[in-house]
Amino acid sequence: MEKPFVDLHPLLSRLYRARGVCSDDDCSLPLGALHPFDSFMDIEPAADLLAGAIRAGKSILIVGDYDADGATGSALAVRGLRLLGAPDVAYLIPSRFTSGYGLSPALVDTAASLHADLIVTVDNGISSLAGVRRANALGIPVIITDHHLSGRELPSAAAIVNPNRPGDGFPSKSIAGVGVVFYLLAAVRARLRELGWFGAGRPEPNLAGLLDLVALGTVADVVVLDRNNRILVEQGLRRIRAGRCSPGVAALLRVAGYDPKAATARDLGFVAGPRLNAAGRLTEMSLGVECLLADDPDRAMSMALELDALNRRRREIEDEMKDQAETVLRDLVLDVPGLPPALCLFDAGWHQGVIGILAARIRERYHRPVIAFAVAEDGLLRGSARSIEGLHIRDLIDAVDRCRPGLIERFGGHAMAAGLSLRAGALDGFRETLVEAAQRQLGDTPPVRELVSDGELSVRDLDLATAELLRSAGPWGKGFPEPLFDGWFHVLERRVVGGRHLKLRLRPPDGETIDAIGFGLGELAVSAGDRVRLAYRLAVNEYRGIRSPQLIVEHLEWKD
Repeated sequence: MEKPFVDLHPLLSRLYRARGVCSDDDCSLPLGALHPFDSFMDIEPAADLLAGAIRAGKSILIVGDYDADGATGSALAVRGLRLLGAPDVAYLIPSRFTSGYGLSPALVDTAASLHADLIVTVDNGISSLAGVRRANALGIPVIITDHHLSGRELPSAAAIVNPNRPGDGFPSKSIAGVGVVFYLLAAVRARLRELGWFGAGRPEPNLAGLLDLVALGTVADVVVLDRNNRILVEQGLRRIRAGRCSPGVAALLRVAGYDPKAATARDLGFVAGPRLNAAGRLTEMSLGVECLLADDPDRAMSMALELDALNRRRREIEDEMKDQAETVLRDLVLDVPGLPPALCLFDAGWHQGVIGILAARIRERYHRPVIAFAVAEDGLLRGSARSIEGLHIRDLIDAVDRCRPGLIERFGGHAMAAGLSLRAGALDGFRETLVEAAQRQLGDTPPVRELVSDGELSVRDLDLATAELLRSAGPWGKGFPEPLFDGWFHVLERRVVGGRHLKLRLRPPDGETIDAIGFGLGELAVSAGDRVRLAYRLAVNEYRGIRSPQLIVEHLEWKD
């Protein structure tokens, strides 16, 4: 029998129940409710190896990834191991443009030249068979921390900490790479405690102080926010709001005009995350990691400004690529009765660092799984895939690989996103086989984009108090979606701001006027006097110190 909520706002009670949270215990997010680390397979031998390396003063090299999850995980590993007493910790992020993803043999050779005694991968490694073999040949043990799905063969690493490896018992399979690192640090701390490592001259660190990095990486990687992930994000947000976060995280928010004291999960995902990701997409992610490792606020802000400039350039490149992709899609529509069940797009001029964002934007518009390819420096075609709910993109690529062995050089990923490499001459064969595989999975009926509404919001709840309530009631995200409402409004004023955003002044039936904005909807021909039906989020708008409720329009229909 469901337990009733105690003293919970009726609106929140309805929203939580719709998301499977049915009691005060379920919506409580204390650190003590996190799953214990000992259910991870291999976490104890990994902790033993790291604890021994720390006590012996050995050189530990963190090998990360060039996205926000990899960057936050790398910074977390460096900061955490140093807090635990490691005297020699460094990191290495492979280049998206020259090294490619994961622990390659060439990267292992670089680690050897740096005299690394132990390699720890972050957000990668589960597919690095050749890289681990090379490290073993050189006598460098490897600990893999990852969350991606494994292939048919596992690397011969000293330890593999990954909730998605076969047989692993950790309950939260959706944990991000940065979360896996946090758990490993907790296990290392426990092992060092058993060994008597901490004392008067070496205090035991509070690893919860690093949860701002875990929150940022978890949200930016768009993993499902099950309760365990929601705890990690909420606890990290509390520290950000309290001013107890790293200067780099605060700077990434401030450089975009956001106050860390009012940070939400959406701010991490749509403000801080893209600026951090911009380094890995256009240059090298080391800039992002250094920003997160900076202890001096001025230095952190200087690097955040660089990241903000890179993000603006990334947007410009993305807009150019979107225009090119639209032309390709128009041609596809002319050639066939409709779009194929999966889209495979390529242009020789596309930037390798932005194809993932491009694939996501095309997917959002046409509700198809999308793989966008660009030419890499080694001459291969690098592809970035984004999927839709109900279609596991890594498994789809694996089906292509099984059907046409030799087409794909390498691939990896998870349900909603993946990466792969092809030889240039293999693109047509890959596209044909991909479409056939997608057809088998999706059937003859094209997928339709659905907006799932939480229903109408009463006129009395269209106010600042409710907007503040919803803002503080998260963290919202994938698998625990931010509330979306629908309803009819009369348009009083209409204008376009920022060149492409639709700004509206609305009045609900029998209610007070309220502002609304539809990002990217400026081309819609809605006019003053129209009656419109909206799917919207109720948000807090802050302008020149004045806070007011505002509707964020996700979809709009109208009657003249």
